[in-house]
Order: sequence, then structure tokens, then C-alpha cells
Amino acid sequence: MKLEGFSNRAAFVTGAAGGIGLALVAALHAAGARVFATDIPEALDGLPERDSSNEAVHWHGLDVSDPLAVADCVALAEETVGPLSLAVHAAGILSTTSVLDLTPAEWERVMSVNAGGCFNVLQALGRVMLPRGKGSIVVVGSNAAGVPRQNMAAYAASKAAIAMLTRCVGLELAGHGIRCNILAPGSTLTPMQTGMWADESGAAKVIAGDPSSYRTGIPLGKLAAPEDIAAAAMFLLSDQAGQITMTDLYVDGGATLRA
Repeated sequence: MKLEGFSNRAAFVTGAAGGIGLALVAALHAAGARVFATDIPEALDGLPERDSSNEAVHWHGLDVSDPLAVADCVALAEETVGPLSLAVHAAGILSTTSVLDLTPAEWERVMSVNAGGCFNVLQALGRVMLPRGKGSIVVVGSNAAGVPRQNMAAYAASKAAIAMLTRCVGLELAGHGIRCNILAPGSTLTPMQTGMWADESGAAKVIAGDPSSYRTGIPLGKLAAPEDIAAAAMFLLSDQAGQITMTDLYVDGGATLRA
């Protein structure tokens, strides 16, 4: 089955320089969409994909924690690639600090980018999509939103906030023909994941799990590739998912043992 609903449509992507974000930009472009790809400027510096002559993908710096910058960027995207009807919010940051060591500044940093950034992006996109009565938005969360993790309280809390926020926005926009869904990846082979590994055995340890930290392994016996997560997002964006909104799709190889 070929997914439909992408050809000649305009798409907006945040966190586009990350592993999942890059895979999404490539998938959207391959499906025929015009893509406005954003990330913080330092993440875009030296990005090979940004230097390509591909006129269907436009790159732009964006800090999603800045509401005015997000609104301006969405407006620029509409001027550049056309009326937005597809969007993936994949921007986010990690924090691996113990609750008792977590400073107010670190809590605010994570919440500002993850939860605050999601609010800013959803609000700006909703405002431009609502008058046209058409749109599909996917927010990339995390399976940590539904499963307690040691030394990840700020990150997990921010992702839980994102999940409920997206569902609430989806409820408000459903009557206007706009679908909002959450994608909850598990351990995925990205720089964010590998940055937590102490040595080359990191992947094996994640797959096996760690009972001492109350963390299950991955029943499928493998880490996700960024393309796995992108493929799930593409389905939720597509016309084939036209009756799906406010869902929270876990793509984690069964790690959360969740139905």
C-alpha cells in the first residue's frame, strides 16, 4: 500500500537536524511534499543536507521555546512552501539528572523547550490551519511519557505534558478537519540515544534491559532506526490515517509492554 496525501503539499518540521527529524524530512520529500525544515541554528551548521541544491526542502533556524520566533517561522514557511497542511514537531532535549539533584534552572530548561516548544508550535500551526479546515500534525514524544524512568524525571514529565497537550489540541481542532497525533518512540539509534552510552556495549545493554533500574528490555531484540519512527509518522500524516486523531502510538519494539 502506498501512502497518499503528500504530493505537492507543504510540510513543516521541527527538530529536523536530529536523527528522527532528518529521516522525516527525507521521507516527506520522497513522497512529494515541499518541506520547511527547522532546528536550532547550531544544529544546522555544517549539516550536509542543508547545503544541497534541493529546492523542495528549505532549511531555517528556529528555537521552539520562543513563541514569537515560532509564529514568525510558521508565517515564513507559508510564504516559502505554501499553505501548511502537514507538520511534524520533533524538536526536544534530554535531561538525565536525578530528581534530588535537579535544579530549578534545569527543570525550566527542559520544560521550556519540550513542553513549551510543543505548545508554541501547536498553537501557531493550529491558527494557520484552522481557517482552511484541513491539516495533519504529528508530535514526536517518547515512551518515557507513560513509564517512570530513573534519572529522567524532567524529560519524562515534559513528554507526558506533550502527550496530553497534543490530545487536547486535537480535540479542539477535530471539528475543523485537523488531526493531531502523538508518536512515542522507544530507544532509537540517534545521537541523543548514543550520547547516554558509556561504551560500545550500550546497545546490547538497552536491548537486554536492566532490572536493577526497573527498566525492561526490548522484546523485538533491536533498537529502532530513525527511519522506523519516520515511517510511523508518515502513516499518521497520510490520508490512510484519515480517521485517526488524538492517538498515542508507541513505537518501541514492545519495551513498555503496553497495548
